[in-house]
Amino acid sequence: MKRTSEIFLVILFLFGCGSESEVETEPENKVTIVYEESAEDFPNPERGFYRYSETSGSQYSALSESVLKSFRTSKNSSGATYQSVSTLLFRYYILDTFKDGPISESFINQAKGDYITARNAGVKIIPRFTYTVDTNDGCNEGICPPYGDAPKAIVLGHIEQLKPIFQENADVIACVQMGFIGIWGEQYYTDYFGDASSSGQGKLLDENWQDRIDVLSALLEAVPTDIMVQVRYPQIKQRYIYGISATVNSAALTEAEAFTESDKARIAYHNDCLLASSDDYGTYTDYGNSSSPRKSATTVLRQYFSEDSKYLAVGGETCSDGYSPQNDCEPEGKAQEELSTMHYSYLNADYNNSVNNDWVTGGCMEDITKKLGYRFVLKTGEYPHTVNAGEVLSVKIDLENVGYASPFKARPVMLILRNKSTDEEYEFAFDTDIRKWFTGSLTLDGSFELDSDLEKGEYEMFINFPDKSESISSRFEYSIRLANTEVWEESTGFNKLNHTLSIL
Repeated sequence: MKRTSEIFLVILFLFGCGSESEVETEPENKVTIVYEESAEDFPNPERGFYRYSETSGSQYSALSESVLKSFRTSKNSSGATYQSVSTLLFRYYILDTFKDGPISESFINQAKGDYITARNAGVKIIPRFTYTVDTNDGCNEGICPPYGDAPKAIVLGHIEQLKPIFQENADVIACVQMGFIGIWGEQYYTDYFGDASSSGQGKLLDENWQDRIDVLSALLEAVPTDIMVQVRYPQIKQRYIYGISATVNSAALTEAEAFTESDKARIAYHNDCLLASSDDYGTYTDYGNSSSPRKSATTVLRQYFSEDSKYLAVGGETCSDGYSPQNDCEPEGKAQEELSTMHYSYLNADYNNSVNNDWVTGGCMEDITKKLGYRFVLKTGEYPHTVNAGEVLSVKIDLENVGYASPFKARPVMLILRNKSTDEEYEFAFDTDIRKWFTGSLTLDGSFELDSDLEKGEYEMFINFPDKSESISSRFEYSIRLANTEVWEESTGFNKLNHTLSIL
């Protein structure tokens, strides 16, 4: 790699294969640096392919720190012909032995241990609680009642018991999935909350909606307000926000409403049958109420999901390869179009790889692994050569988000100056909300007043995107890495701007 050069008397572009950046020097104390994009797939927090794990009340299986750490290295998951890196762990908590009473203290303590392990390993967890993942086969839809979940009173009691886990471990929880209701916690095949299948009443009644609203309300209250709660079907959110009689035409989030920690801004989505059929196995269905029938609503609910999801945590998994070629790569299918349109931040690396592996043969998996969620690329930066202590330091940085979504959790965006002689570091916060760094180009402008007694000397410049939680803010595993060559400083989690500033 050839190092960046700065020529101050003439305007000169440096071009070279493998150079970490290109520099255009300009008169009047300003330099423009052009950065080189990286094609590497690397771990970044709260995005990408997640790894799957499960445990149960009948047989608790604790997480392994070494296994979780290994996910940061590119490797194949179960049944996959592709490799991926992971910073997210999906964790199923199957409350199979607690359907009739409280969760045991032993289970609660073991669950708390999972979050200690995750923190030590540098990953975040997506938890979902359910009472069963088993099915009775043979009915019209292939799954027969009784389904094996728990009544509402038990569910609400369990949520209250789990509240301390959510509150104490907010730093390493990416988002929480609603769970609790039905097989797999997917709010469908249920004994107590309205059986919308052909083996039951075929739709949901007002009392069923109210029971579901009560569970979601309890979960939103138990989970810290800066963490989103994902529901399985968009209509669950619509009827929670707008009432049991809400139509599928109910309004999606607006940018003004987004990220406000209101319930509307916090209810997000997990689609566990992505690209499985035209309506993703009922994801985009109107399930009716006491005065209206169940009916298809694919077009309008897909539009609602697309608009709403721009400001939310969206993830899930593929579940069936029967919708091929529609679920294949373009041009035969629409895999990347769907992931982009619906703003997906993460997918399951362990299921269903009969679908995911087709993205390898179709040639789009490399893009998908890098574009799930956000992927920020430095384009150019404008910086002064010198600035006097006590004066204003002005910088302008152009970036591009080439990913499918913006980050769904708030985090600081910091300019770092490091004295090359003493290693003393100084932080300056940009006035920006990284959750609104949507797909496309963006510009980061900053003007920072330097202390008059700031030590004179040469300063390296960095940009840093740390986690907002003090407990992990200094951990490189929880900081965002930019998709550029020769910028990542793993020891700190900083991104080098490849410019030295002289403070006079």
